[in-house]
Amino acid sequence: MKQSRIHLLVFTFAACIPLLAGFSACRPRAATGTRYDLKGKVVSVEKDKRLVTVAHEDIKGYMPGMVMPFALKDAWPFEVLASGDQISATLVVDGPSSWLEDVVITQESEAPATKAADGIGEAKAGDEVPQFELVNQDGRKIKLNDYRGKALALTFIYTRCPIPEYCTLMSNNFAQIDQQLQQQSELYQKTHLLSISIDPEYDQSAVLRSYGAAHTGKYSDEKFDHWEFASGNKDQVKGIAQFFGMRYYHDAQSGQDQIIHSLRTAVIAPDGKIYKVYRGNEWKPEEVVNNLKSLAKDSK
Repeated sequence: MKQSRIHLLVFTFAACIPLLAGFSACRPRAATGTRYDLKGKVVSVEKDKRLVTVAHEDIKGYMPGMVMPFALKDAWPFEVLASGDQISATLVVDGPSSWLEDVVITQESEAPATKAADGIGEAKAGDEVPQFELVNQDGRKIKLNDYRGKALALTFIYTRCPIPEYCTLMSNNFAQIDQQLQQQSELYQKTHLLSISIDPEYDQSAVLRSYGAAHTGKYSDEKFDHWEFASGNKDQVKGIAQFFGMRYYHDAQSGQDQIIHSLRTAVIAPDGKIYKVYRGNEWKPEEVVNNLKSLAKDSK
């Protein structure tokens, strides 16, 4: 298997040689966008979704090291990449989109060095949400039980994530939801929003307060009565993240469990049971607002 993968890489390069005069035909590059060097280890390959999850190092001038899926510009890497491969690539960020190109396998792995921790099933509609404890932007301990009687929408973010399709989009979507709900006073009183950071070491209360106030646009006047931002210690964050289907993997080299940066947004009914779980980033603010409206009608 290893030999065949190497042969395919050699063939890919050889096929480009006759095109050196028109190099762009072999490695097309976008005319716009900002480029960053990326290095990391492949965690998983999803050919059907055209995604590769990478445990990457700090991306200089852009974002800290993280484990997250990336779209690939070219199809050929899906034929040769395997879990545990060390790669280098170019991360291209162009407006609301991002992808990896110029992928190079710098070190092949005979066997995956990491594995996903899939032992915990993902929560579904009708499940009762455990009373997870977190700490909000004011340093106050909160429990999900605090929001019983209200329709609650929650999502996962981290403040240093600049990927436009990930945390930035989730926070912008929640800002739109918050604004739409403010236009209906009674509905506003019967709903609540909660953004949970998956980067507890960095996203302490003061960081969350600054980040949250910037997204509501109220800055020093923000009281966080309707939209809160919270995190906790590693175990607290891991507990609630895994409950909603976010996966962790064990890095054999470091001995640490690391979260795979994916997306989950949930709507919870006033009785504390899950009404809807959105995977990914394709949902629209209006959908969540309509969910909250339906639930608010049944609340006292």
